[in-house]
Amino acid sequence: MHYEHIEIPASRVPQAATPLFQHLLDTYVSETNKTASVWRSFAAADLSWRPHPRSASVEEIMRHQLLSERRFFAEFLGSPEPPATDVLPSSPGIEAYAVRLGELAAVRLPWLAAMREPDWLQTARFFDVQRERIWIFWRRVLHSAHHRTQLTVYLRLLDRGVPPSYGPTADVTWTGADPTLNVSKV
Repeated sequence: MHYEHIEIPASRVPQAATPLFQHLLDTYVSETNKTASVWRSFAAADLSWRPHPRSASVEEIMRHQLLSERRFFAEFLGSPEPPATDVLPSSPGIEAYAVRLGELAAVRLPWLAAMREPDWLQTARFFDVQRERIWIFWRRVLHSAHHRTQLTVYLRLLDRGVPPSYGPTADVTWTGADPTLNVSKV
């Protein structure tokens, strides 16, 4: 898939100390790039938009993504992270949020790359339970994908184009893209 803007190019992804775990770094970067692509699909005027009074606004989801990702990495995984007060961009805006997402993720990459099997299998506190770090990492990826999906629904409700995440969308396709919509494709 091609994205108009890439926060972290493949050339900036370090090699994992244990090759078996390279997919963790590659997936984290890919998910970060996809999230930034979705964020950039909004206009500045959309930041306060919410589909329902009890729903989070576009900006609240972006803020939550940045702050909760920092919490997962610092508190549950044990990575060095900036103080929470330094996580959000100094001047909010679509571009500032997307850039900050990429900056924070890029700084985590060397730490992730240095992790070896015993580090990933070490248990750590996750809210009120103990989990292996690798489980916590994948929970983070799923949590991020959940909020990215919320925002793709918001885009559709705003009648905006939806960028691809794992394949073509109604708005973006390419030669060879096959959404597998019928049994003859399985």
